[in-house]
Amino acid sequence: MHVEVYQAKADFFRTLGHPARIRVLELLQEGPLPVRDLLARIDIEASSLSQQLAVLRRAGIVTAIREGSTVVYTLATPELTQLLGTARRILTDMLADQGELLAELRAEVT
Repeated sequence: MHVEVYQAKADFFRTLGHPARIRVLELLQEGPLPVRDLLARIDIEASSLSQQLAVLRRAGIVTAIREGSTVVYTLATPELTQLLGTARRILTDMLADQGELLAELRAEVT
C-alpha cells in the first residue's frame, strides 16, 4: 500500500474542501480572471479571498500571473473543470435520491 499516494490524494481533496475555493475554481472555469473580478463575484472579504487563493496556488491548483499591478488567476490544468463537473453530477444524483426518499417519507405520513 502506497500511503504517500493516498496522503497526496487526501491533501488534494482537503485543499478543495472550502466553499470559497470551490467558487473560485468554478469562476476560473470560464477563463482567467483578475483578483478584482473574483472579489466582485464572490461574497468574501479581500483578505479571506487572498488567503484562499494562496492555498490554491501553493497546492498548484491555480496559477497567478502579474500583469502590471493586476494579478490574474487561471486553473493550472483543464482537468479541474472535468473534476468539478463530475462532482456536480455526483451531487445532483445524490440529492435526487434524497428527494425521492423524502417524497416517500412524506407520502407515508398522509
